[in-house]
Amino acid sequence: MNAAGALARREIVRFFRQPSRVVGAVLPPIMAWVLIGSGFGSSFRAPGAAAASSSYFAYFFPGTVVLVVLFASIFSTISVIEDRREGFLQAVLVSPARPSEIVLGKVAGGTVLGFLQGGVLLLLVPVLGLPWRSSAFLGAIGIVLVVSFALTGLGFTIAWSLESTQGFHAIMNLFLIPMWLLSGAFFPMAGAPRWLQVAMAINPLTYGVAALRHGLAPGSEGLPSTELTLAVTFGFALLTFASSLLVVSRNPTGPARRALKKKKGPAS
Repeated sequence: MNAAGALARREIVRFFRQPSRVVGAVLPPIMAWVLIGSGFGSSFRAPGAAAASSSYFAYFFPGTVVLVVLFASIFSTISVIEDRREGFLQAVLVSPARPSEIVLGKVAGGTVLGFLQGGVLLLLVPVLGLPWRSSAFLGAIGIVLVVSFALTGLGFTIAWSLESTQGFHAIMNLFLIPMWLLSGAFFPMAGAPRWLQVAMAINPLTYGVAALRHGLAPGSEGLPSTELTLAVTFGFALLTFASSLLVVSRNPTGPARRALKKKKGPAS
């Protein structure tokens, strides 16, 4: 646990020493929320929503929070690749720290960063006049924490097997961003083509976004039940963390050794 705590603390310290990461993780989703919300604001009505709460600004806000968390998890797990290239990961792998401690430290650090950024955005809800209830607000904060844990675990699983940040960005564009687009963050499932509804239904992030909507606006219609959203979201978090442990246990030193060989070059 000491090793895991040290790794998590290192991730947080590195983040606050790089202000550009704060801007890069928070500002683009907020700009998207303002610009897209302004464009769709006069023509969008959420299914079953009351007139006072059916603006696209209100509908898109939970998806924006999840997008902030997604960006935070992406930036935090890229450090796995950077640490391997710089030699830090090799040093950690030969230390007495167990693989499970490495996973826990990296995922915990990314989770805290995602939670802080998404949680700060949630504090704007009363100021912006968006619909919310104080009784469910703490639940929404908890959902942000669980979603951050799940997405960080997923990002770690992907990053561990890659050797370049370019490859990670390619996977992000091919997999993680479409995962967010098909989560109900951008448009509701109702009214979408049947094949798209199926894709959204099997997307675990759909239930994280829906759980956040339940927390910010209890009684919202057209969403999976609260029980189902919580069960799938917690299950998704456990699954991604288990996959992180599995990928490290199966290949604890392989990526690091390949990177080390490339760094040293052919033997003379």
